[in-house]
Amino acid sequence: MTCPDDEWPNEKKDQCLPKLVEFLSYTDDTISVVFSSVSILFCLLTGLILGIFVHYQDTPIVKANNLNLSYLLLVSILLSFLCVFLFLGCPVDVTCMLRVTSFGVIFSVAVTSLLAKSIMVCIAFKATKPGSPWKKWMGARLPNSIMTVCPVVQVTICATWLSISPPFQDQDFYSYQGKIIIQCNEGSVIGFYSVLGYMGLLAAVSFIIAFLARTLPDSFNEAKYITFSMLVFCSVWIAMIPAYLSTKGKYMVAVEIFAILASSAGLLGCIFFPKCYIILFKPNLNTKTGLLGNRTK
Repeated sequence: MTCPDDEWPNEKKDQCLPKLVEFLSYTDDTISVVFSSVSILFCLLTGLILGIFVHYQDTPIVKANNLNLSYLLLVSILLSFLCVFLFLGCPVDVTCMLRVTSFGVIFSVAVTSLLAKSIMVCIAFKATKPGSPWKKWMGARLPNSIMTVCPVVQVTICATWLSISPPFQDQDFYSYQGKIIIQCNEGSVIGFYSVLGYMGLLAAVSFIIAFLARTLPDSFNEAKYITFSMLVFCSVWIAMIPAYLSTKGKYMVAVEIFAILASSAGLLGCIFFPKCYIILFKPNLNTKTGLLGNRTK
């Protein structure tokens, strides 16, 4: 007699025993506690940096390279840390649909804000030349347009994916003997990789533009920090793909969570830590005169 899919035979082969149910549990897995703690810690740190920027919003280093984009980037990084909790616990259809789509849209907003910052650095430098036609692109119109169009494309991809073949809860009875792996089936593989691919495209374009603008003679130029942050971001997600494909069950989810935490922490550290250091420990440099004098040196 063959045992049902949710049971397996004992050693004597004379009785069927229920299989163990496995997923990334809040209570049974130490790694879940670690991920939760790290996510909460970085959320608090991001909130602290946001508070510092609000308190010192009238200083030159905070106002440089579009204050609104910095706020939007901080909020999106905060949300990316929070979306880690969608990956923990027993997956259901709703959380499966929200997992990839939520961090895909959130990261698209974050990377788009960096892309807009990089473009504005290039335009600001070109607009300083006499008679430059780039002056008409200065102001909030261009970054607002970029911040509207690019995330909308990602939202459209996610909406199409969810409407055609959305992710759902799946039970794997056969990968491990004696275990039932409760996991998310991505539904459409094309939809899943389209979300990641578009996010990678935005990151690549942002990296190229920031890399080209990193040496422009601008005292408030943060393109070199954007370049390094995009290098970290792309490295994490490129390394994540083979690790993701070579694992199964809760370890596959752990790889996704690590990639989200590592890339978000990379953005936060590379973009905002240098500014916070100057704001808190080098206030003499947080002036137009100080920054210009530092550049001259």
